[in-house]
Amino acid sequence: MNVTYHKWYSQNLNRDMEYKIFGDKGHGMIAFPSQDGRFYDFADRGMIHELSPWIEAGRLRVICVDGIDWETWSNTGGDNRWRIEQQERWFHYIVDELMPNIRYWDQETFMVTGCSMGAMHAANFFFRRPDIFDTLIAMSGLYSASDSFPLYADELTYANSPIDFLRNMPEDHAWLNYYRKNKIVVTIGQGRWEDITLPSTRELDTILCQKGIPAWFDYWGYDSDHDWPWWRKQIRHVMWNIDPL
Repeated sequence: MNVTYHKWYSQNLNRDMEYKIFGDKGHGMIAFPSQDGRFYDFADRGMIHELSPWIEAGRLRVICVDGIDWETWSNTGGDNRWRIEQQERWFHYIVDELMPNIRYWDQETFMVTGCSMGAMHAANFFFRRPDIFDTLIAMSGLYSASDSFPLYADELTYANSPIDFLRNMPEDHAWLNYYRKNKIVVTIGQGRWEDITLPSTRELDTILCQKGIPAWFDYWGYDSDHDWPWWRKQIRHVMWNIDPL
C-alpha cells in the first residue's frame, strides 16, 4: 500500500496542517478523526486495515485529515463566537485549500467518513457541499451544533448543524437533487454509550425521510457499542455493501 505524509501551511488557519494518504488510485475518501483526534488515528485504530482490500485493489484512496476540535467543538469554556468562527475557518481549509490539492481532476468528488465527532464532521461537510462529497458513511454521530453549543446560536452554528439546516431547507433548494443521487449511509449501535447519539441519528433519519432523500440508516444491535471495535466492523460491512469486491 502506498502511504504518503503531507504537511503544509494553511492560509485559513495560519498554521501548518498535516494529513496522510493511503493508496494512490480509486475513489477518494476523506476520513475525519473522532473528537479531539489526529490525522493518524484512523490508521492507529485499525480502520485503514479494514479498508485495505479496497485500497490495495486500487478502488479507494483514503485521505486522513487533521482536526482542531480542542479549539472548537470541545472548547466549551471558550468564547462561543470565536469557537464557531474557528470551525468555519477549518471548514474552508478543507474545502478551499485541501480539496484542490488532493484532486486528480478538477471535478473529482469524494466520499467522506468518520466516527463519533468525526461522523458529525463527515455529515456536515457532505450536507453543506454535496457537489464535492458524493458519499457519506457516518458512524455513531451527533448531528446538531446544539450539543457543543447548548446555550449559544448564531448563523454559523446554524450553518454547521445538519439537523437544523436540513429541517428548514426549502423544497426548491438545489442541494436536494444532489442528496437524492448521492449515497448516504448512517450506522449506529444500540449498546454502551450509544444512548447519547441514538436520538440525533433517529432525528436525522426522520428529516431525510420527510424530505424524500434516500438513505441507508443501519441500526446495529444492543451488543454494538460506541467504540472502535464496532466501527471497524461497521465500515467493513458498509464498504462490502456499497462497493463489493
